[in-house]
Amino acid sequence: MIDLRLYALVDASLGRAKLPELARLAANGGATLIQYRDKSGGTREMVECASAIGAALSGTGVPLLINDRVDVALASGAAGVHLGREDMAVTQARAILGREAIIGSTVKNEQDAAALGAAPVDYACIGGVFETLSKHNPDAPVGLGGLTFLRRQLADLRPSMPVGAIAGIDLQRVPQAIAAGADGVAVISAIFQHADPGAAAAALRQAVDEALERRTA
Repeated sequence: MIDLRLYALVDASLGRAKLPELARLAANGGATLIQYRDKSGGTREMVECASAIGAALSGTGVPLLINDRVDVALASGAAGVHLGREDMAVTQARAILGREAIIGSTVKNEQDAAALGAAPVDYACIGGVFETLSKHNPDAPVGLGGLTFLRRQLADLRPSMPVGAIAGIDLQRVPQAIAAGADGVAVISAIFQHADPGAAAAALRQAVDEALERRTA
């Protein structure tokens, strides 16, 4: 099963040259999954950056996923992809990447959740849960109530599939997201806007682990 406890997104807006080191700092701090997101890079540039991030993560045991781009994941040797509703169909991505690849999907509403019932995905991220400045989102936040509702819908369809919460989540909101049903959180600013990303990741990971313990106590 995919470990979604702390899903760190390294975005090209942070500066592509910095991403390998930032990814490694996050992994060493406790991130369990890393995603490379780049909405403006060319294919060659993205493959080079993804390969560098993958090399930086070598030895950490933390998988690297690519946002949207199945071709970049395949060319760079990444562990898989995260796909949104406008991206390649997950069935096509699975056929290209193979059975061992990690494929995740975004869930914004009931229709998205229903579509994952029989889809070959390994995890889902619900959101945006809160407002975020890291990405333009035309959809209104689902809030904690929406997170709980969609999490229950996914649990009915795919009881064993891990589900994360994404968008606007910081250290203070981690307990709320976990209590609402998330198995982990996906973050950018909460780690990479800090002077010490490794320490920020460690604090978030501790908060997630403690919240999960309380939920199962």
